Formats: sequence, C-alpha cells, structure tokens
Amino acid sequence: MDALSGGELVILTLLILAAAILYSSVGHAGASAYLAAMSLFGLAPDRMKPAALILNVAVATLATVRYIRAGCFQPRIWLLFTSASIPCAALGGYWTLPTMLYKPIVGLILLFAAGRFLMEPTRTNSAGDGSSESTQEHLRPFRWPIAAFWGASIGLLSGLTGTGGGIFLSPLILSMHWATTRQTSGISAAFILANSLAGLGGLLTQGQTIPPAVSIWLVAVLAGGWIGSSLGVRRLNTASLRKLLGVVLVIAGGKMLLSDLSWYQFFSNLGS
Repeated sequence: MDALSGGELVILTLLILAAAILYSSVGHAGASAYLAAMSLFGLAPDRMKPAALILNVAVATLATVRYIRAGCFQPRIWLLFTSASIPCAALGGYWTLPTMLYKPIVGLILLFAAGRFLMEPTRTNSAGDGSSESTQEHLRPFRWPIAAFWGASIGLLSGLTGTGGGIFLSPLILSMHWATTRQTSGISAAFILANSLAGLGGLLTQGQTIPPAVSIWLVAVLAGGWIGSSLGVRRLNTASLRKLLGVVLVIAGGKMLLSDLSWYQFFSNLGS
C-alpha cells in the first residue's frame, strides 16, 4: 500500500481519524491535515492529492448534513461563494502542479492552517444549542462582489492543492462578520463539499491513481466526521486538541518546505 509497512499504515490511519474528528468539529473536512499526515510518511504528491479530495468529500458530506439539520447554515452566503468557486476548483483539479511548486504551496497552506489553530482565541458559548450566539455576534451586510472574488480564488487554490478551502473561507466570513460562528461552520462544510467534488472531478479526468489504502482511510474519516460534527453541533470545547493539531501541522508544513529544496533553487534562479 504505497510502500507503507503495516505499522506505518496503522499510525497514518489513526492520524487521519484524529484529523477528521478535529476538523469536522469546526465545519472543516481535514484535507490539510490529511496532506500533512501523508507527507510525514513520504507519500508522493500524485497520490496525496486524490486521496485528500476523496476523504474530504466523505467528511464534508457528513458534516454538511449534520450542520444543516442543526440549523447552522446560510444558503445565500454559501451559494454566492460556491457559484464562483466550483468552476475554478474544477480547473485547479484538472491542472497538475510540478512537485517543485506543489510542495511549497501545500507547505504554506499547512502552516496557515496551523496558525489558525494555534492563534485562534478560545470562544465560549453559554447555550449549548447556540441560542446565545446570534445575540453575541453583530453581523454586517453581505457583500457579494467580495464573496465572488474570494470564492473564485479559494476554489482555484483548493483544486490545485487537493484541499477544500475551508481554512481560508472560515476566517474570511468571521472577520467580515457575515455569519455567526456556528453558521460559518455549516457554510464552510458545504463549501468544502462543493469544491472537493469539483476538484476531484477535474483530477480524475487526468487518470490519477488512487492509493489502495483510501478504502481503509474512508472508514476512519467517516467515523471521525461523525464524532467531530457531533462535537461541533453541541459546541463542546476542543480548543486544546486543536492546539495540538496546530503543532503537528507546523511540523508537516516545515517538512514539505524543507524535504525538497528544488523549489527554492527554482525561484532563486528566477531572481538572478
């Protein structure tokens, strides 16, 4: 299974399970963490990208259904972001970045995701059903031109790298005060699902090989997605676990950036 020993496969599967729990608890599907875990075990980029997208689709589908059923969703905001992101995500999935570009881009995304987990403030919500949330957060009018621009940009990046784009969408929505925290989780889950499907469709037209271990990882992420989305809907505190995940992402992102410095030589030659 992609040159992984039995022990390595077990450890990688457990890491993927933990990532699915942690990410789905905040409305994300975990692609950046799956990429981080796979990079730690030396999987090739052409195996990492389709695997991450498939796992993303599974977790995002489960999370989307659960957040929508819990009333944590804003269809208008989701539609405006997604209408611009889907064609760009499909285009990004169709394109294949050379390794010298793929590794630094994914490495930077992993570090960005790590920063979000390590620096996000701890939020409390006195009402487990989220009834106090809307009164605590002052929302602003939604600006669709900004949403279209960022939707297209995030969609292209998610397709190119094999991520769903949620790590970029969530802070944007929250910083602009367009939705409450719980609504943002639901919007992000559905956004990730749409982008992951579009990116996977574009990728499969290129005849990419899917790692055999994906079938095992699917079971792990579905279990993790169920647990994590339950935590998210109920607003249980997983702040400490997300901090730990941030440390893992820093290690994996640094590994991606430093494992092959051909990208550094490439950009150095451009500047000389």
